Amino acid sequence: MTVTAEATAAFHDRFGAEPAGLWAAPGRVNLIGEHTDYNDGFVLPFALPQRTIAAVGPAPAGEWTVCSTAAGGDPVSFGRGEPGEVTGWAGYVAGIVWALHEAGFDVPGARIALASEVPVGSGLSSSAALESSVLTALADLGRLDLPVDRRPALAQRAENVYVGAPTGILDQSASIRCQAGRALFLDCRSLEVEQIPFDLAAAGLAILVINSNAPHQHVDGEYGARRKSCEEAARILGVPALRDVPEEGLAATLDKLDDETMRRRVRHIVTEDQRVLDTVALLKAGRVREIGPLLTASHASMRDDFEITVDQVDVAVEAALAAGAHGARMTGGGFGGCVLALIDADRATETTAAVETAYAKRSFTPPTSWIATAGPGATKL
Repeated sequence: MTVTAEATAAFHDRFGAEPAGLWAAPGRVNLIGEHTDYNDGFVLPFALPQRTIAAVGPAPAGEWTVCSTAAGGDPVSFGRGEPGEVTGWAGYVAGIVWALHEAGFDVPGARIALASEVPVGSGLSSSAALESSVLTALADLGRLDLPVDRRPALAQRAENVYVGAPTGILDQSASIRCQAGRALFLDCRSLEVEQIPFDLAAAGLAILVINSNAPHQHVDGEYGARRKSCEEAARILGVPALRDVPEEGLAATLDKLDDETMRRRVRHIVTEDQRVLDTVALLKAGRVREIGPLLTASHASMRDDFEITVDQVDVAVEAALAAGAHGARMTGGGFGGCVLALIDADRATETTAAVETAYAKRSFTPPTSWIATAGPGATKL
């Protein structure tokens, strides 16, 4: 059964009716630019073909009920409440309703059935896909005057304030604003975007995504700790955000910080922003293969300076590179999740086998891998 059929069937089974429509929003892979978003920096994600589907129908004003094929159990019903009143997976839906209401919109009551093919806990933004599908559905259902460029910030607010997860705006922007065959170059301060051509097949290349299947552990506070460290460093350095620290003369800037850990955190953000800009320039010039070393340098920075990788992702990167990948890096917030490798299009089987062999030698849970292509953002089907 396809994920769209699964969502439709769930709506019919739970609510005894046909949905008014189906809305889809994708997970994402961040090609490069990790933890730069909440530092007002630059990111370069693209949308995955894997999507979350929201089958949605009307309900009385002020009433929302949601079910999920992944979660099972009884539907969750709620009204307009305060942050934290609805917890777990349904909190992301309640958060969208709350954020829209707080922004002054008359949010239509709705019954929602969710189904998803975005792997949960893999660093591919399953939460943003959920938020974005529901937000797009409610905006359409209520005919809300909500331009697409405003939607990511509302979804981010739902996750930051209602759910309590201190994420930046990368995930929601990718899920809502990406286009097929393009990578989304986003300035996280101005929120300006540029759609960058990302036709790997024309260059004989592919992106292999490797799910490390290591536990994904944002909830343990490490993500928030990194963000707090960056914000404190910006305060000490007297800049609005680390995006404002120039790479030129970085060593002298770092000398102004007494804490060695904080110096490493700053160095990652500043150099990562530059790697995003360099990657964009190469893609625009059609020099796709040359982005590989930038991807690998990004991983080294995340491993050594930002300290957000785990053994499984480090092993996957090393094995992919040894198998001939042009570049490889962890993608996502870290502490588990996925690796992406830029490979020759005909090397997927060999690269996957190399990573599986490396995992087996260390008795890791076997990884899962697939080729990722740049898909479209949130839409009504």
